[in-house]
Amino acid sequence: MRLPSPVLSAPLVPTVLVLLVLGAGPLAAEPPDFDEILSPGASGDRADQAAWSPDGALLGYRWDDGSGQALWVFDPASAEHRRLVTAREGDLGALDAYHWVPGSSARRWRLVVESGGDLFLVSGGDGATVTRLTDTAAEELDPKLSPDGSRVAFVREADLYLIELPAGERRARERALTTGGTPGEILHGTTDWVYWEEIWGRAGTGFWWSPDGQRIAYYRFEEAPVATYPLLDVAPDTGDTPAEILGAGTEVAQYPQVTEQKYPKTGTDNPVVRLGVLEVDSEQPGESTVWLETGDPADAYLARLHWLSGGGAVAVERLNREQNRLDLLRCGVAGEGAGSCRELLSETAETWVNVTDSTRFLEDGRFLWLSERTGWAQLYLYSAEGRLVRPLTRGERNASLVAVQADTEGIASVVISTSLPALQGTVLLGNAGRRLERVALDGGDDTEPALLFSGDTAGRGWHRGSLADGAAPDSPWLHTWSSADDPGWQVVRGGDGRELGRLPSQGPDFDPATLPAWEFLTVPGPEGSTLPARRLRALGVVEGEKAPAVIYHYGGPESQVVVDRWGSRGRDLWHKWMAVRGYEVLMVDNLASSYFGKHGADRIHRRFGEVNLAAQKAAVAFLTEEGAVDPKRIGLWGWSGGGSNTLYCLLRSPGTWKAGVSGAPVTDWRFYDTIWTERYLDRPQDNPQGYRDSSPLTHAAELEDALLIVHGTADDNVHPQNAYVLMQALIDAGLSFEDAIYPGQKHGFQAHEQAHFLRRMTEFFDRKLGEGGS
Repeated sequence: MRLPSPVLSAPLVPTVLVLLVLGAGPLAAEPPDFDEILSPGASGDRADQAAWSPDGALLGYRWDDGSGQALWVFDPASAEHRRLVTAREGDLGALDAYHWVPGSSARRWRLVVESGGDLFLVSGGDGATVTRLTDTAAEELDPKLSPDGSRVAFVREADLYLIELPAGERRARERALTTGGTPGEILHGTTDWVYWEEIWGRAGTGFWWSPDGQRIAYYRFEEAPVATYPLLDVAPDTGDTPAEILGAGTEVAQYPQVTEQKYPKTGTDNPVVRLGVLEVDSEQPGESTVWLETGDPADAYLARLHWLSGGGAVAVERLNREQNRLDLLRCGVAGEGAGSCRELLSETAETWVNVTDSTRFLEDGRFLWLSERTGWAQLYLYSAEGRLVRPLTRGERNASLVAVQADTEGIASVVISTSLPALQGTVLLGNAGRRLERVALDGGDDTEPALLFSGDTAGRGWHRGSLADGAAPDSPWLHTWSSADDPGWQVVRGGDGRELGRLPSQGPDFDPATLPAWEFLTVPGPEGSTLPARRLRALGVVEGEKAPAVIYHYGGPESQVVVDRWGSRGRDLWHKWMAVRGYEVLMVDNLASSYFGKHGADRIHRRFGEVNLAAQKAAVAFLTEEGAVDPKRIGLWGWSGGGSNTLYCLLRSPGTWKAGVSGAPVTDWRFYDTIWTERYLDRPQDNPQGYRDSSPLTHAAELEDALLIVHGTADDNVHPQNAYVLMQALIDAGLSFEDAIYPGQKHGFQAHEQAHFLRRMTEFFDRKLGEGGS
């Protein structure tokens, strides 16, 4: 089979696409071209930032109906949508985020809106009134409302501040709660980069209101022990200027701009972290801080904080530096014993313990705790004293907490997200999807979960739910669903599952049915195992000829690429478009993926690469044995951890693939951060052989296959140092490679650069995997 001409800056010639589709047969209409699958509307658009009002009567969301971005609400009682405020009102200009003020109701509501780095109060009933709360050059971050809705706390330049929300003619009044914060040195109420990225999963927070609104618990980070990495912006914009000045419409500074990022690389010092609790109404709140005695080891991660009912104590999740012991501490914050902590329970493992977001303390002092002690993530109920009451979930599948619900007499049930059960027939991969279940909190040991929704889509796809904690089981909830071939929907349902209304959405600019559908299957794996996979069959292959193939993978511990949900950022659509052009596309998850639970993930402890290499070689063997793919024209690619694993595979099994694309890879694991790397590999000084064997850089001289290395110069997650050092090693070894360096791009590329990269990768694979490829 001969591939179409490489794509550089224009979509494929339409006649080529028509010939391919006619040769394939099953598609009902002409599929989109390259520009269409990478257009802003390619994945469709839907309302975002959905959040229930404090009384659960309204569902807020952000949406542009064609007349500009606005905040809307859906009222389940009337099934009506109503616009609250637009980005053009008052001084707003943008609607970056919003937060319901406690006490809001359908008749009288208030929101704190983040816009352009400042905060605004938007109040309304029949109409909206916009009141500016801050007007500073510095950005206000992470606003949180007090439980009674009278105040909002936030972070500005590494210190905590408080604003009394205006009422009537009273103006907003601001005061500092902490002083002495300095970005890059001392942080109050916020996280450093590595806590934000690795401990909090890019949803980091640094302070927490007490239930009675009298205190705030907060982080204090001392970053002096942490070394810096210089991020270089080679062409920083200095503002718009007339196009005739430079011909590009933008004036570029003559000298690069350097940003010094505090970044603890594995084996080096982390920031010094403490947790304190201040009294909000103290004359000097910062001076009133009670520092929690979280004990040794001093370099432990203070990973989570939870207020207990009444506000007289907090619970802290303390993870040791080795990350094989997670302690839950109960710490007093007032009166005698303030600051002292005692252990409620400990979770240990020979490998590592994961921190989750499923810990929840109930009004009566009991708490929910997620553990992987059985090899699978299961939810457990504990007494206030830390004694196990009973497991709430069971089986060989992973669960996570979504919400705690209450009836009129108190806590009644919890809602969990869990993998779909394995289906019979052509699809045997239950973990590819997710569903929602309700579990009775005070049932017996044999209590079975109840499916929250059992409609037409219950058999496949990815189900998510937005339910307010404390809401009654019969309260409305937001149900979001998609599959690998359907962008899906957002439906508001009653407690009985019936549809009450839908949030607005706009489908892709083309019919998804014009693209090939994913097939879910299994392939024979190492050690007699069966590995989960999904694939797209090549279209338009002439009888008697064999197709080229592209394999995509990630391969890291507890990861998963075989998923039955709609993809984003163009990657999945690009794979479908490649199948239309005559490529077989395959994804296979390895024995350390989430399909095999914690016991599976433990296989990679202290050594990366081998487990994933075995799975990707099994993928090649599967394609070869089926006979539809040319074994001499198989490509491999991945991003981030997938980029690292692409290098590992090519370098440790040369000749298995013809070409590989490695995007934003870690090339030497000593270059990556402490928390993530040490969780799996331990520290370099404790596992030097594991680091050497796991790092692609070690084996750079063994490259035989075509390689394209891709990286952004502003990547603050996987630093461009990784790509540069690998390139130098390849140069020193006299080996050829290709590179695509993107100025100013971080770990995830912006839409324009992402489209450019996908064009570049298309051209690379066409050239290397086409008949007679170079």
